[in-house]
Amino acid sequence: MTTATPTDTPFASPPIPPTPAPLGELKVLELGQLIAGPFAAKTLADFGAQVLKIESPHTGDPLRQWRVLHEGTSLWWQVQSRNKQSLSMDLRHPKAQMIVKQLIPQTDILIENFRPGTLEEWGLGPEELQKINPRLIVLRISGYGQTGPYKDKPGFGVIAEAMGGLRHLTAEPSRVPVRVGVSIGDTLAALHGVIGVLIALHERERSGKGQVIDVALYEAVFNCMESLLPEYSAKGLVREAAGSALPGIAPTNAYRCLEDRYALIAGNGDSIYKRLMSAIGRDDLGQDPELAHNTGRVKRVEEIDAAIQEWSQTRTVSDVLETLERAQVPAGQIYNIADIAQDPHYRARGMLQSLTLQDGTTFEVPGIVPKLSRTPGAHAHLAPQLGEHTLQTLTALGLNAIQIQGLLDQGIIAVPKEPSTMAPR
Repeated sequence: MTTATPTDTPFASPPIPPTPAPLGELKVLELGQLIAGPFAAKTLADFGAQVLKIESPHTGDPLRQWRVLHEGTSLWWQVQSRNKQSLSMDLRHPKAQMIVKQLIPQTDILIENFRPGTLEEWGLGPEELQKINPRLIVLRISGYGQTGPYKDKPGFGVIAEAMGGLRHLTAEPSRVPVRVGVSIGDTLAALHGVIGVLIALHERERSGKGQVIDVALYEAVFNCMESLLPEYSAKGLVREAAGSALPGIAPTNAYRCLEDRYALIAGNGDSIYKRLMSAIGRDDLGQDPELAHNTGRVKRVEEIDAAIQEWSQTRTVSDVLETLERAQVPAGQIYNIADIAQDPHYRARGMLQSLTLQDGTTFEVPGIVPKLSRTPGAHAHLAPQLGEHTLQTLTALGLNAIQIQGLLDQGIIAVPKEPSTMAPR
């Protein structure tokens, strides 16, 4: 196989946004699938990074078929893979591995979330690739990390949530712990990975060298567990599930209202607490010197919760929220997705973005977070079809038509069967 000339690039630049994309010069090679690795790459792509995703020519990323499908493809796919390019290639084949090595000189960041040792089995381990490009940054996300006695165990986000301490807390007392309704362990790991990438990029400006970022799913969860460890280490305290309350902070809970709905009320600041008690007609509790600070309120939290519940259960959620808004007490209702889609604040902040199908069907996807004042992220183009950028990538690398056809005939690569049916609105 021939190599590309210095002016060729297999990474297609996205459409030019109104302002320069903050990560527009970065080239990212995504080798992962499903959630953690791809979410990290998606976050970088939202801010202009040129992400080339490599996925199986036979099935593609399994996420393409997860949950609700439209015209054979997951709607989730349009969130997880927006702004990316797709190179469909079987990484188990030596010829595909060679193509990866040809891409490495032009790659700033490689992202993968395979089981530890997989890249090394393919001859694509970081040590090998950084010989080709010493500036290469490699983000590795796995269940248990690249070292340690558990490193070879298969790991998914839900297992990491349990091992990281989160699952133990997500239940009503004495009831079976429940999982968070989304893959929060994967997402937390992805965001930690993005932080690591940005740190490594900053350091590379000084040293000129890349490095490896090792993110374990369970560690990303554990990193968000606040005071669990020091409370146990210093006091022998094992925090238990507390339902909708937050032990040690009072008052903050979910309170039943009319129509069997709930209002979440966080009155745990000292001055906020006094305003809350005044709003519900319980100045006796608001002015009680024993309850002036959180330490005293925690000791009498059941009494305080009962007073709030007595007030809220005779009112609608709307009445409760309106009253507390006037009192400047943080409160809210529990949103389902219908509530989110109808909320004017979501829409005003650009968090509901529309996509339009060729048949005129529209649907919405989440907007981009975080929001930058001068160089915001953008939804530049839709998620790619399987192998949509295969020919473009291989041609830029210098492969000729005969070589590409040979790879197609051997099933090592794939190209789309039909043109895209989706376009941004």
